[in-house]
Amino acid sequence: MPDRSELADRLGRWLVSTTFPEPGSRVVCAVSGGADSLALLGLAVAAGCDVVAMHVDHGQRPESRREAGLVEAAAHTVGAGFLSRSVDVAPGPNLEARMRAARYRVIGPEACTGHTMDDQAETVLINLMRGAGLVGLGAMQPGPRRPILGLRRADTQMICSALGWDPVVDPTNADRSFSRNRIRAELIPLLNEIARRDVVPLLARSAGHCRSAAALVDELAATVDPTDARQLDVAAVPVAGRAIQSWVRTATGAQHPIDQSSVERVLRVAEGVAVAAEITGG
Repeated sequence: MPDRSELADRLGRWLVSTTFPEPGSRVVCAVSGGADSLALLGLAVAAGCDVVAMHVDHGQRPESRREAGLVEAAAHTVGAGFLSRSVDVAPGPNLEARMRAARYRVIGPEACTGHTMDDQAETVLINLMRGAGLVGLGAMQPGPRRPILGLRRADTQMICSALGWDPVVDPTNADRSFSRNRIRAELIPLLNEIARRDVVPLLARSAGHCRSAAALVDELAATVDPTDARQLDVAAVPVAGRAIQSWVRTATGAQHPIDQSSVERVLRVAEGVAVAAEITGG
């Protein structure tokens, strides 16, 4: 088993592009056994964190138990702890989203995930097709929870090779019934061909611009009282809309922004065009 200093030397070229918390911090890494999550595990240990690898079995494939054993062996190789959990996700519509929600309930909101720059680019495109605003187009926030967003999938494969690990290949990643898989396999290669360059870093950079703009709008929205129609009426529309979003999410405990049409209905009340408005969710 390599010690931490040896591991840091071996992975140093990639470690500089990560955003792990301070050395000694306890982190839970969600590790499926794929290249991205295994690379996350190795890098977290190399960064000096006190690491626990958590494998979640969604009950969808018989191979999951074997993959849990692979993750446990990898964790022991680098001196990390290991936990295994199972969730029950029934077949049916929105399976990908329901599995993701079940996984996050188990690993907790502070766990580290192995999302890469390629995942970030895919998320930008998914949210663009949904008609997202600045927040959605900002995609995932870099930081301790997603510490390898600065790396590419090719990097995670090389990291696994450097550690002598043979990652799991999840067959569901080839299932074109999932939108993300089609974006990965069809749309991004087409965009690369049209642009005659690798668009992934460009999309990730655009997401950063959107996050910066969204942060400014949030800062301005914090100065607006969303219960005061006069303040809403004189505020810039994006600022007023963001103030309403924050107000409603706080009041209802919603996990996602309310739809734009609901925001527009509230703004019409503030303008005096309507006397009341109903928003999604009541």
